[in-house]
Amino acid sequence: MSDQELEEFLILRELDEPISEQELEQAGERSGEVLTELREEGVGIRWVESEVLMNEEAQVTGTFCHYRAEDEEAVREHADRAGLPATRIDRRGHRLEGE
Repeated sequence: MSDQELEEFLILRELDEPISEQELEQAGERSGEVLTELREEGVGIRWVESEVLMNEEAQVTGTFCHYRAEDEEAVREHADRAGLPATRIDRRGHRLEGE
């Protein structure tokens, strides 16, 4: 499936408990492994970018991720296999830019 055929999704991943930067790095590695597995199975999914959410103590409380995927089910399958929360999944709308 070509990238032009993929839809854009934004995923909010809220964590029940804050995690460390090291745990975040491990989660990112597992996410990448699962993305590779899914693509090898013919699933159209690509990670674009992520923003890290932190509290005042500089602990990671979640992420806000941008993916391109064939459908919402592909995004959910990735989250399930990688052991990541998918608190909310929405299609990406138009972009607003600040000054």
